[in-house]
Amino acid sequence: MYCSAECRLAAAEQYHRVLCTGPSQDDPLHPLNKLQEAWRSVHYPPETASIMLMARMVATVKQAKDKDRWVRLFSQFCNKTANEEEEIVHKLLGDKFKGQLELLRRLFTEALYEEVLSQWFTPDGFRSLFALVGTNGQGIGTSSLSQWVHACDALELKSQDREQLDAFIDQLYKDIEAATGEFLNCEGSGLFVLQSCWRTICLSVPAPNAWQKLMNPT
Repeated sequence: MYCSAECRLAAAEQYHRVLCTGPSQDDPLHPLNKLQEAWRSVHYPPETASIMLMARMVATVKQAKDKDRWVRLFSQFCNKTANEEEEIVHKLLGDKFKGQLELLRRLFTEALYEEVLSQWFTPDGFRSLFALVGTNGQGIGTSSLSQWVHACDALELKSQDREQLDAFIDQLYKDIEAATGEFLNCEGSGLFVLQSCWRTICLSVPAPNAWQKLMNPT
C-alpha cells in the first residue's frame, strides 16, 4: 500500500520492480516469500530491523543505472567491528543467532544475489549488512486511526454530537487495543543518510561539549 500514486511510482522506479512478486504473492515457494516467512519465524514485532529493508537496498542497486553511486551511498552508514556486529545480531535474533543468520543469508542469496554486491552475500558480509541496518535503522511508525481521529477533531459539531463521537472514539481505541495490544500502529524501520552521518559525528567526538565546538570552531 502506498500513500499516493507518486510514492508508488517512485518505489517502482527505485526498487519495487525487483521485489514485486506479482501473481506469486501468495506462493509459499517463491524465494522472497520464503525469506519473509523465515524472518517472521526468528524476529517478532516490533520491527527494530527488517530483512526487507536489506532486500530494498539490494533491489535499489539492481535497478540503478549508476550502481556504484548507490554502493558508495550505503557505504557511508556507520559500521562496526566484527565483535560489535555479533553483539548487534545477537540482540536482533537471540541466542541461536548464528544458525538463524546463516538460514537468512542462504534465502537472501537465493532471492536477490547481485554480482556488484557479492561481498554482502558472504557470511561476513551478510553479518556486516545486518549490523549496518541494526545500527543505523530508524524506527518509522504511522497510524491511520490517529489520522482519522485528527480529522474528526476538526469537524464542527454540536456539543452533544461531539460527546457522542468522543465516547465512540474512546471505546474504539479500547476495543482495538484489546485485539492488538501494544501493536496499534504500523511500525517499520528505514535508513536515513543524514541521521547516520550525525551519529558518526557524535561517536567520533569524545568531548562532552562537542556540539558547541562543532557550532563554534576556533
